[in-house]
This record gives sequence, C-alpha cells and structure tokens, in this order.
Amino acid sequence: MSAALVRRVLAAMPVIDGHNDLPTALRARAGYSVAGLDGHRPELHTDIPRLRAGGVGGQFWSVYVPSHLPEPEAVAATLEQIDAVYRLAATYPETFTIAYTAADTERVIREGRIASLIGVEGGHSLAGSLGVLRSFARLGVRYLTLTHNDNTAWADSATDKPAVGGLTDVGRAIVTELNRLGILVDLSHVAASTQRDALDASTAPVIFSHSSARSVNDHPRNVADPELHRLRTNGGVVQLTFVPAFVSADVAEWTLAALAERQRLDLPVPWTWPRAPRPGESAAAVRAEAVQPPADDRFSRWLAAHPRPAVSLAQVADHVDHARDVAGVAHVGLGGDYDGVDWLPAELADVSGYPRLLGELADRGWSGADLEALTGRNILRVLRDAEDVAEAPLWPVQPVRSARRPLAGSRRGRGRRR
Repeated sequence: MSAALVRRVLAAMPVIDGHNDLPTALRARAGYSVAGLDGHRPELHTDIPRLRAGGVGGQFWSVYVPSHLPEPEAVAATLEQIDAVYRLAATYPETFTIAYTAADTERVIREGRIASLIGVEGGHSLAGSLGVLRSFARLGVRYLTLTHNDNTAWADSATDKPAVGGLTDVGRAIVTELNRLGILVDLSHVAASTQRDALDASTAPVIFSHSSARSVNDHPRNVADPELHRLRTNGGVVQLTFVPAFVSADVAEWTLAALAERQRLDLPVPWTWPRAPRPGESAAAVRAEAVQPPADDRFSRWLAAHPRPAVSLAQVADHVDHARDVAGVAHVGLGGDYDGVDWLPAELADVSGYPRLLGELADRGWSGADLEALTGRNILRVLRDAEDVAEAPLWPVQPVRSARRPLAGSRRGRGRRR
C-alpha cells in the first residue's frame, strides 16, 4: 500500500532537496572533474543513477566554502563551486538543467530532467559586499545561508560564541537586499537570536535548508519549536536533514567524544579544504594529492571500544513528524546534506533513499497530498512567494520551451505574480 502511494507521490511531485554538497565532494575527491557521474560512484553519496532511483526532480546544490577562509578567498572559491554546478549541467544536459525560478523548476521536472538550483552556504562568501551578492544573483544563486559554523561580522552562528546578539544593522540590510533580489534567506547554521532577527526583518518566506527539530534532539544546529512555529506566519519551510548527529543525541554525544579523543591524541584534523586545479593542471594531478592520512592505531582501538551508534529511518521520521506538528504540513521539506557528511543513516545512505523515508511516513498516516507538500510543493511555493516580493530579480530569464502538461496541482507558466 505505502509503496504504491510513494510511487504516485513521486510521479506527481518529485523530491526537491534543499541541500547537497556534491560540488565540494567533487573538489575534494575528483579535482573538480564532473566525469563519470552517469555511472555508479561509490565514493560519493550522489550520482545520476541514484538520483533517478531516489525520485529527485530538483536539487539545491550547495556551493559551500569553509567559513575560516579569508573572505576575499571565500568569494573566489564560491565562484569555483558555482562553476562546478554549471559544468555539471553542461556535461549532462539530458539530466540536469540550471533553474532560476519556480516556473523553471516545474518546467525542467515536466521535461524529465533534474532542476539544478544553487545555494551559497555562508555569508562570509559575500565579503561584506552587496555587489558580490548581486553578482551571485545574476549567476542564479537562489538562497544564502547567513552564516556557516563561524560568525560573520554581522550575524551570529549557532556553533560559535555569541558576538553581536543576532543580526547587526548590516545583517538586516543584507536580508533586505536578499528579499529585493528574490534570494531566499536560509537560517540553517545560524544562532536562534539570528533566526529571530531574520524572521523579524524578512518580508519574504525564509527556509532552513538542512536542519532538524531541536525538541527531538537538542543540538545547536537544530530548530527550536518557537522558530518552527513562526514559519506558519512567515510562510517559510524547514527542510529536515539526515545528518546523524542532528538526528540522534547518542550520535551527537559520540561525535563530541571522538573529537575529544582525537585532540587528546594530538591527531591532525581528518579533513582539510583541498585546493582547486591551477590553470593548465589536470584534475587527476590535484586528486592525487587528496590522500587520506594512515589510520592511527591508538584511535582505531578507541573506535573499537566505542562503536558509533546507529541511526534509524524511524528517528529521521520522528523529526519530520515533529516539524509537521509544530510548523504545519505546509512548512516542511527535505534537505538531506548528502556528500556534506561522512555517513548517513543506513536506510538513507545515499540519494536513492528518499522513497524509503516517504514509505515510513506513509505508514505513519501521511496522505499523498501531505507527502507531495513535503517532497516539493512547499519549497516551490516559497520560491514563488520570494519572486513575488522581489523588486529587481537578476536571474537570467529562461524561455518556456515546453507546452507539456504542468505538474499536477501547479499553475501553468506561473512566474512572478503582481
């Protein structure tokens, strides 16, 4: 029963996922080469066959760069990440098409391809410049996460020490410009004080592109009930993530213990930001540098004595259920964070796993309409509403190339509404 329902849901409204770090994984593991993604890539969570198996029709590709980079360097690295998304679409035009609007996204899905949208993960990538923000808008960036793991000069992060108490006047001006440009304000990674200030300042719906529910697991990267409830009046969406430490308190505790042990043993950090190929340098040459350090026997013994807790599909569904209960079914979505973490729950281990989560929710009583809202209709509405608010959208105008039947329940050719 639930399998048939899930098939119908994904046929009517495929998954539009809020956050996938494939561009970063390609930089780290492939020297930015996009070759071979039409076959199985076991070192990645994402490839074309598994996207198809997972019922993915739209993807916000995260163009993440570390928040400890000097800001001018972060701008250059973000442009390299955006370039990777465009090269991905150019290499596999039968699979990916860059999308800039809700109408674009619906058109691409109707045509049987995967709509590729871009999200900048962290305000440090602006280097404090609205000109940089507007340039990103012209390249098709559709959301900006206000911070990553470190504060910016104008916004507090959820995982850094409070510095400015939320948003400064500069931060509020950036939110205003995001609204004017039609770029979504993404509140994943930001402190609760920043969430509240941004919700106060924004005239368009906001998103949480990859967060879970703090009442289910009290992790600083998760969203507390008061902010979830405010999505009802703001019109925004929380896109529930699959990151084990955000889903499970046991994994969060284990992760902190493992980090403390690595520090006690004075081990190097397990991952560092890799460089991009230089002009004239092959991807293979850079990829050859990305050799993992050998395992440390002392840490291996600690791991054997302290096995990593498992995370179940049901635990992920608990977060989705809670967010629906607090925010409402019109304000939930999915943001897996694939290729942004080392591992994920076994039943959601790669991008083919979405139907299993939908099946679990169907078994819990979610209707077909509710599941379609979760998979994509809610985030499409948010995109449209942000377009409505925008005074001067800068994204490229794409002609409607297909007169095929629109997605069930959608409005044909709907773009900006007056």
